[in-house]
Amino acid sequence: MESKPPMKLNRRQFLLTSAATGGGIIASNFVSQSQVFGEAPAIITSEKMRPTIPYGVACGDISGNSAIIWSKSDRPSRMIVEYSTSESFRRVRRLIGPVALKDSDFTARLSLDTLPQGEQIFYRVIFQNLADKKIYSAPVTGTFRTPSKYRQDIFFAWGGDTAGQGWGINPEFGGMKIYETMRKMKPDFFIHSGDNIYADGPIPSQVTLDDGTIWQNLTTAEKSKVAETLDEFRGNYIYNLMDENIRRFNAEVPILSQWDDHEVTNNWYPGEILPISDTRYQEKDVSVLAARGRQAFLEYMPIRFNGDPKDTTKIYRSFNYGPLLDIFMLDERTYRGKNTPNRQTVQSQETEFLGNKQIRWLKKQLQQSKATWKVIASDMPLGLVVRDGSTDFEAWANGDGPALGRELELADLLRFIKRNHIKNVVWLTADVHYAAAHYYDPAKAVFTDFKPFWEFVAGPLNAGTFGPNTLDNTFGPQVKFLSIPPGMKANRPPSEGLQFFGTVKINSYTTVMTVELHNLKGETLYSIDLPPEK
Repeated sequence: MESKPPMKLNRRQFLLTSAATGGGIIASNFVSQSQVFGEAPAIITSEKMRPTIPYGVACGDISGNSAIIWSKSDRPSRMIVEYSTSESFRRVRRLIGPVALKDSDFTARLSLDTLPQGEQIFYRVIFQNLADKKIYSAPVTGTFRTPSKYRQDIFFAWGGDTAGQGWGINPEFGGMKIYETMRKMKPDFFIHSGDNIYADGPIPSQVTLDDGTIWQNLTTAEKSKVAETLDEFRGNYIYNLMDENIRRFNAEVPILSQWDDHEVTNNWYPGEILPISDTRYQEKDVSVLAARGRQAFLEYMPIRFNGDPKDTTKIYRSFNYGPLLDIFMLDERTYRGKNTPNRQTVQSQETEFLGNKQIRWLKKQLQQSKATWKVIASDMPLGLVVRDGSTDFEAWANGDGPALGRELELADLLRFIKRNHIKNVVWLTADVHYAAAHYYDPAKAVFTDFKPFWEFVAGPLNAGTFGPNTLDNTFGPQVKFLSIPPGMKANRPPSEGLQFFGTVKINSYTTVMTVELHNLKGETLYSIDLPPEK
C-alpha cells in the first residue's frame, strides 16, 4: 500500500479546502492540490474527466487507534483521505493513498493510524485523476468512533446472509432496509458473520409471492447467473452496493467482515470438484472459483492487508475494542477438510475445520487477552446440524453422540478454554437464516469437559428465512429463544418481516453484557443480561 505521512493543514489551507468542499459536506465542487496548497486553481474543461465515487465509502477492521478506509473510483486515480475530529473538518489531516487501478477493479483502501482514541472521526475520500492530476472527484464523507483506552460503554451489532435465495434490491419494498434499521441504532461497529454475497444465487427480475403479488428485483448481468469469472464475483459485491441503505450504513458503521460459503459457492471446501451434472458451472474446480471469490472479497471488503508475512491477506484476525472487549474473527472455509459423514474417531487433516495453525493462534489470543469479554465470531454455529447432501455435513455438528470428526477440534478448543480458566467467552454466528439463543450446558452434554457458554445466532439480512435446524447433543446446547414460528414454510421473503440481527451492549460500570435479538423493524424479540465471571 502506497501512502505518505498525514499533513496538517494550516488555517489558510483549510479555508481554501472548505471553500471547495462546502465545509466538508458532500458537495458538487472538487478539492484539488492547487486549492489546498495555494497554487493557481485548475480549470476543468470537461466533467467527463472528473473521477466519481459510485459506491460510497466504508470503514473496517477498527481496533485500538487505527481503521481501514475503503472506496472505489470509476477510473485510474489516486485515493486521498482527509480526516478530523470535527464534523466541520477543522484541523484536518490529509493522507495521500494508493492508486486505484483496473487490476483491483478501481478499489482502494488506506489505513488511518495513530488516531485519537475514544473520539468520533469524520473523514472524506477524494480521488485524483491520474491522467490529469489537477482534476479531483467530489468528496464523499463517512464517520466512525475509535475505541477508548478507558472503560466505556460498547454497543455493536452482528448478523449475516445478505441478498440470498433470489431476494435482492426491491425499490418498492425500500431496498435492503434492515441495514437502515441497524444504522439508526448507531452501533460502534458491525460484525458481518459471512455470506456477504450469494455468488451462487442469481437474482431474477421478479418473484411471485404466495399471495400472488410480485416482488420486483433490480438486476444486473453479473447477478443473472452464478459467478465464475473474477468480474462476476466483483459484480456480486457491486450489486449490494447499489442499495442506498447499505451505502449509508457503510459510511457510518465500521465493518468487521468474515466469509462463509456463498462468497464462492454453496457448501464449498478446498479441492472440491463440482459434479458434471451441475450445468450452471462451466468451471468445475472450486479452488479456481475460491481464488477468484477470495480476491473479490478482499477487494470489496474494508479489510486490512497485514498479519502473517506468508499470508498477508489471511481472513482470521482479532480486534481489541478497549479494556472490555476482544473480538476473534474465524475463517471456517480456507483450512477445512472436505465435507464427509464426519464420524472419524481421531483427528486428521480430513477432520480439520479451523486447521491447526488457526487453532494455535486462537488459543494463544484467548490466553493472552486481558479484556473482560472475549467474543468469538464464528461464521457457522457450533451445535446446529447443517447437512451437505444426504450423508455429509457442512458444519461442526454431525448428529447426537460423542465428539467425532470435526467435533474433535471443537472439543479440544473448549477443553483448552476450561483448563486455562479463560473467562467470559461468547460465540456469535449466523448462517442458518433465523435468530436463536443457545446455552451450552456440560451437564446435558455427551462431551462434558468444558465451561458453560452462550451462542447467539442472527440473520438473515435481506435473504430467505429458513429453519429451525436440528440440535446436536454432543455439547449440550439448549434453545432459550427461537425467532421463527413453528411449521414455517422455507425461504420466506423479506416482506414477511422475518429478518433478524443481534446487538451487544457492554456496560462500562457493571461490565454486564446485554445481548438482544431484533427483527426487521428493530423491535427487541429477546434480551438477556450476562454478568461477567470474576
